[in-house]
Amino acid sequence: MSTTSFPESPFSALATVPAARVLDEPEQTALFTRWAVDRGERRIGVSSLRLSGITCAACALPIEQALREVEGVIEATVNAAAMRASVRWDPARTRPSALVDAVQRAGYEALPDTAAAARESRRSESRQALWRLFVAAFCSMQVMMLATPAYVAGPGGIEPDLLRLLNWGSWVMALPVMAFSARPFFAGAWKALRLRHIGMDVPVSIGILITFIASSGAAFDPHGPFGSTVYFDSLTMFVALLLAGRWLEVRARHRAAETFENALGALPEIATRLLADGRTETIGIARLCVGDRVRVAAGEAFPADGCVLEGRTSADEALLSGESSPQDKAPGAEVVAGSVNLESPVVVQVLRTGADTRHEAIVALMREAQSQRPSSARWADRWAAPFLWAVLLLAGGAAAVWSVIDPSRALWVAVSVLIVTCPCALSLATPSALLAAANALARRGVLLRRLEALEGMAGCTRLFVDKTGTLTEDRPRYTGCVRLPAAALIDEPTLLQLAASLAAWSRHPLAQALCESQSASTADTPTWHALREQPGAGVEGQDAQGRRWRLGSAHWVGGPSASTDDSAGLETWFGPIGQPMARLRFDETVRPDVAAALADLRAEGLRVTLLSGDAPSRVDRMAALLGLDSAVGGATPEAKLAAVRAAQADGETVAMLGDGINDAPVLAQADVSLAMGAGALLARGHADAVLLANRIGDVVELRRMSQRCIRVIRQNIAWAATYNAVCVPLALAGMLPPWAAGLGMATSSLFVVCNALRLRH
Repeated sequence: MSTTSFPESPFSALATVPAARVLDEPEQTALFTRWAVDRGERRIGVSSLRLSGITCAACALPIEQALREVEGVIEATVNAAAMRASVRWDPARTRPSALVDAVQRAGYEALPDTAAAARESRRSESRQALWRLFVAAFCSMQVMMLATPAYVAGPGGIEPDLLRLLNWGSWVMALPVMAFSARPFFAGAWKALRLRHIGMDVPVSIGILITFIASSGAAFDPHGPFGSTVYFDSLTMFVALLLAGRWLEVRARHRAAETFENALGALPEIATRLLADGRTETIGIARLCVGDRVRVAAGEAFPADGCVLEGRTSADEALLSGESSPQDKAPGAEVVAGSVNLESPVVVQVLRTGADTRHEAIVALMREAQSQRPSSARWADRWAAPFLWAVLLLAGGAAAVWSVIDPSRALWVAVSVLIVTCPCALSLATPSALLAAANALARRGVLLRRLEALEGMAGCTRLFVDKTGTLTEDRPRYTGCVRLPAAALIDEPTLLQLAASLAAWSRHPLAQALCESQSASTADTPTWHALREQPGAGVEGQDAQGRRWRLGSAHWVGGPSASTDDSAGLETWFGPIGQPMARLRFDETVRPDVAAALADLRAEGLRVTLLSGDAPSRVDRMAALLGLDSAVGGATPEAKLAAVRAAQADGETVAMLGDGINDAPVLAQADVSLAMGAGALLARGHADAVLLANRIGDVVELRRMSQRCIRVIRQNIAWAATYNAVCVPLALAGMLPPWAAGLGMATSSLFVVCNALRLRH
């Protein structure tokens, strides 16, 4: 039985001094260092490091000592729990690599912490939100304790002086809530008013202020205009419940940000590049170029998109594709930047770097999705301001009416109306559900560029699907060779080796499939000269005798103008110019989950149409194989666009799934556009959602999640509407005191959030 070995630490990439020196490059230093000026006008670097090997709190001391012994280090602090170090250093006297070396000499490992600033900001926000909630909850409990005697005692059961003393105590405990815990509501209301805009913080702040002022008046002057009833318990509980809801929202937002950072941090900082003379050099990944050969050790992340040249391993692509099981990577297999090499060292040739990599495309999609606001959420925003104005007018009208009926209750009725009609639940109904669904889909490997895709996919009635690279694997399978009369003196294995050696210089899917079908031996293959590739035709090279060979279309090589049997599959021709020696045949391989996925979609009432530019005979054969009763073959990009527009004109909601550059126009036209993760960048750029794992079954998951999401949104809206329909009349009738209004409003918001969180599971 073979065994798999792993390095002791993922930080081993910087285990050597030359590797650590890469951190001294300015572009690398800027990723984890911020610059400040001390009192002596001296420029100071503040670097954040991630630590490995810490087992207890006592480990912090030797690391701090090792860092402080480095010449030029001004201050070093280590957080053992977070496994992070912050170092202030003088750039005139030391470098970041010296900091990493010092940590390694102390027996630990270190890597740059590129997300330190954002994480510290989130930590500060979360800590402050938790403190505000704690103060409000603690004071609320004390106020409730002081208010309990007034609730349980009968009329005249408490002496007036003692009751006044209890009210004063409640007032004292309400002060921290007003001064500290409720500050975000007042700040938000003030900001909205300065911008001449009304937000949800405005009625909340008005209700809090009115309640506090009136309760204070009642506490200090029971016979005054505010009466003798105080609502400090309702006030503090209301603020605590609101803060609890906001704290849950902050936590959810921070979890999404951490997921985004995990994707950002998947790439390594450095790479080991192989030079032409056999030597190696360690460089930052920003300096990698297409065509470079890099060595990736077991446990390291692949620094760029590429293909395996030497070695065999497996890769963990869960973060990028949602595929939880390791993926085998044999020579010729493509690897994705940010995925982790699990088993053994390999040599990889770089195919795409920087913004062209699939990793960066995913990061860009995540960044765009996080900044999106769906149409339903924008609709809620548009109606929020008129709704809030209506709330203020309703509260003012209620106060005016009750000032005639019972002046002592007018103020409290107005406060109850303000609190109970706070549209928090209505505003959270849609975005909370959409974000929860998007997070669940991201873990599955479906990344949404537009959250509106969930709404469109739930009501979709027609799905158009491309064939090549979508229903079939993006690379065809070699099936056989037909030798032609010109190859009478060359045996088939030699002929195939010649064709494969020329095909190795092309990235065309047929050429790559031919290379994969042949052994990697190059003992008898020629050295090609004067290579050139004609787009849409093939590749050409000159052998040592000066004869020019071609691999490509029949017309390009010099054979018949077309194949006599389209249904036989794909083919390419090979031989000297004008003397074709072989017809190499290929066939498409249907993705494993396609048949079951299409059957599930049809069972759910979705009409599926195969839409492809391939030969009609092959398209019809594929449709029959998959049980589809609708297929369009030989379709140009214009024909695909016309088919989608025709379906839309018939009143259908159309989704399109494709992967190629020629699919970009039709993806832009469709109501919901889906692209394969391995597809063309242009296609991904026009798609509403990207299937990172290239699984058609994820379309089924997307549709089902979309339908669940819409149901949850409707439930949330129905709950919010029902809550307002029941509670607003009660508040207007004076039957809902402020404390009950606050409890109802907070409970409504928490119900909406918790109901949406069900989509995460």
